[in-house]
Amino acid sequence: MGSTLILLGVCVVFLIYAISLYNNLVSLKHGVSKAWANIDVLLKQRHDELPKLVEVCKQYKQFEQETLQRVIAARSQVQTAREGQDIEALGKAEGMMRASLGGLFAVAEAYPELKTNQNFMQLQTRITGLENGIADRRELYNESVNIYNVGIEQFPGVLIANMFAYSAKPLLEFSVAEKADVDMKALFS
Repeated sequence: MGSTLILLGVCVVFLIYAISLYNNLVSLKHGVSKAWANIDVLLKQRHDELPKLVEVCKQYKQFEQETLQRVIAARSQVQTAREGQDIEALGKAEGMMRASLGGLFAVAEAYPELKTNQNFMQLQTRITGLENGIADRRELYNESVNIYNVGIEQFPGVLIANMFAYSAKPLLEFSVAEKADVDMKALFS
């Protein structure tokens, strides 16, 4: 009778520990989803603001159409990656987006009337603020993914993760071009 109670007690403790591990992994998984949702909200807001910026720039007939086309193409790639939750493609598309926006804002320097246009200034400020927010959320997302990935690889969490088919999530990484220093001469030439 005494050994049965001890065995039962060990089983109960093990079961409680397994449930605790499982609940922790669920919490980590949802933390990654929440971090992604935070990025997604800002990407959607920026997606909605960019056509307004392009329209303001189009009012200046001589504004470089190639620059506007790059912004439009980058916006489309970011949207496709965002909707598909393709983190790798999003990293590449974000690199294109940042480069095209940097180019657009640099080219705008050559148009004094555009630079003083109230709509342009408001949109530029709004988009710059969204860019900063996206950068902050990317950091939070990558931290959440890192904690989750470590949790599903460490013992004994790996046993629970394998049992319930939890798989590693990708980090949101950026292209080499985005990490490189900005060539200011190229922007203003």
